[in-house]
Amino acid sequence: MGENVKYVTLTDDNFEQEVLQSDVPVLVDFWAVWCGPCRMIAPIIEELAAEYEGRAKVGKLDVDHNPRTAMQYGIRSIPTLLFFKNGQVVDQLIGAVPKKVLVEKLEALVSAEAA
Repeated sequence: MGENVKYVTLTDDNFEQEVLQSDVPVLVDFWAVWCGPCRMIAPIIEELAAEYEGRAKVGKLDVDHNPRTAMQYGIRSIPTLLFFKNGQVVDQLIGAVPKKVLVEKLEALVSAEAA
C-alpha cells in the first residue's frame, strides 16, 4: 500500500473545516462508487492532488455516504466538480472532463491567489 494519496476524503462532518475554511482553493469531486465516469476521472483527480499540493487542495466526496453536503450544493449528476475559493463556489464542471480543462480552472484559481 505504498500509494501516497494526496487528496482529502471529504465527509458531511469535515466539509466545513476542509473546504469552506481552507486558505487555499479547493477542487471537490462529488462522486459515487457505482458511477462509471467518476471512475474514469479518478486517476486525474489523484494526479491533480499531487501536482497542486501546497497550492490547492483536492478532495473527493462520496455522495451516497454524504447526502447532506451533496444536497446542500444541489448535486444532481455526477461527477460534479466544484471549485471553492474562500468558502464560495467559484466554478463548476459536470461530467468526465479532460485533465487540461481541470488544470486550466485550477491554474486560474491558484494564479489569482498568488497575484
